[in-house]
Formats: sequence, structure tokens, C-alpha cells
Amino acid sequence: MNTTLALYANYSIYSAIAVLTLAMLAYAAYLARAIPAREVARTPERVLVGAGAPAAQVEVGSGAAAVDAGRKMAGIGRSFAWLATACIGVSMVLRGLAVHRPPLGNLYEFVCAAAFAAMLGFCVWNQRRDVSWLGTFVVTPVLIMLLLAVKAFYTEASSLMPALRSYWLTIHVSMATISVGVFTLGAIVAALYLVLDRYARAGHTPRWVRVLPSPAELERTSYSLHIVAFPLWTFTVIAGAIWARQAWASYWNWDPKEVWSFIIWVVYAAFLHARATSGITRQKAQWIALAGFACIIVNYTIVNLYFVGQHSYSGM
Repeated sequence: MNTTLALYANYSIYSAIAVLTLAMLAYAAYLARAIPAREVARTPERVLVGAGAPAAQVEVGSGAAAVDAGRKMAGIGRSFAWLATACIGVSMVLRGLAVHRPPLGNLYEFVCAAAFAAMLGFCVWNQRRDVSWLGTFVVTPVLIMLLLAVKAFYTEASSLMPALRSYWLTIHVSMATISVGVFTLGAIVAALYLVLDRYARAGHTPRWVRVLPSPAELERTSYSLHIVAFPLWTFTVIAGAIWARQAWASYWNWDPKEVWSFIIWVVYAAFLHARATSGITRQKAQWIALAGFACIIVNYTIVNLYFVGQHSYSGM
């Protein structure tokens, strides 16, 4: 093992945490600037003469200034988000080179890979379609993920146990990290939809909520993200069963990790079914989606830390 590369991998994760903090602040500033900009944009322009003319100019000028400031902060946040994603990616590459294996062998590496998948998905999405309004809500959970990774889940870089030395490690775990990354984005949008829908029903909308798209658009976006993630998780479960057959001579062993992975699949299948059923409201369907993400959190925290099974020796 190359301890120097492993040390640089840690430095890169620390750098990602610092840059993510800056990205979070920049996106928060964007929201603060975007709110008055939208309010001014909604105000009908009044044609005033005489003494009233300067007032109209001030109103229009302040609106333009707010828009420009908002765009600037969104651009800064976007740059920091890309930089943080690159730092996470560099850390994964360096850690893999340090131990001569894919950096997917324990919970620390899995969380870093899932954070990378979530950030890369958000950055690419934001590049194709301006979703800067989502920046704060994505960067903050990813920042928390990395803080937990370095504080609670950190494992020294080391070689894999013989049972884990298989090409199925790359296939199975990489699909799991990608699907968890997309599920994370889907859960964030689902939560925003439920919050916005609740305020809309109450007839009172806080200023920060006014920056978000309509509830219907958020709901459709959440559904689209889950449509992408669900097949990936299905493949993860199937690949895990095939690997289990090679490693443990059985496709299914009622291991706690296997059981919870299947529970996650069932809950998200229930969400997709509920979304397509006319008798179930969109709100209830989104709550099911959040329940699925709660199962993911349980699977990679409580099950990993407190349940003993065939996955225990892998740290995942």
C-alpha cells in the first residue's frame, strides 16, 4: 500500500468538504438574491412622469441589480460545486491507486462514492438545465455525508479480504453508489415538493419557497429521478445475488444486508405503483418515496453498525 497516496486522498476529501461549504454559502446567497429579483419581476412596470419618473427607474434598476447579483452567486456556486466534485473524484482515484483496487471496499469509501455520484449528477443536470435553486438543498446533505464519512465511518486504506476480490465488487457496489446518489437527489426534490405543497394548501408561502418551481413540476422531477434510480437498484440487488452465489454458494442467505436491500426495492416499487394508481394522491406517493430513502439510510448506518451478518467483514 502506498501511504503517501492514501494521505493525499484524505487531503482531497478535506478539500472537498471546504469547497462544498463555500458552494453551500454561494447557493444560499443566490436564493437570498433571487427572491427579491422575482418579486420585482412580478411587479407590473408603471409609467410615471414628472416627479414619479425616478421611482420607476429605481424599481427597474434595483430589479436588474438583484438579477445580476443572483446570477453571479449562482455561477460561483456552480464553480465551487464542480471543484468539490473533482476533489471527491481525485480522492477516490488516489485511494484506489494507494491500495491497488477499486475504492469501494468499505463504508467510508461507499459514502464518498455516493457523494460523488450525487454531486456529479447535480452538476451535469445544472449544466444542461439551470437548477441553481436546488443547489443549497443538494450541497448541504452531501456535505453532511462527507463529514460523517471522515468522522464516523473512516477506515484506513487497506487491501481487500480474499472473498471480496472479485470483479463483481466493481459491478455490484458501483451500481449501488450510483443508484443511491440518484435516490438522494430524488428524495431532496420529493421533500421540497411536500413542503411547497403544504404551504400552497395553507395559503401562506414563505419568501424562500417562491424561488422554487411549481409543486407539479417538482413532483414530476422527483418521479423522473426515481424512474432512473429504480432500475439501477434492481440491477444492484440482482448483481449482489449473483456475487453471493459465487462467494457463499447461495443466491440468498437471509443476511440482514440482503433483506434490507430487498426492503428498499419493495418500498420504491410501491412508490412507482402508487404514482401510477389514480386512487392514491401524489402527496402519499412522495411520502412512500421518502420512506424508501429512510430505508436506505437505515441500511447503510444501523444495519452496517449494529447487525452481524455475512456482509459485516466487508464493512459494508
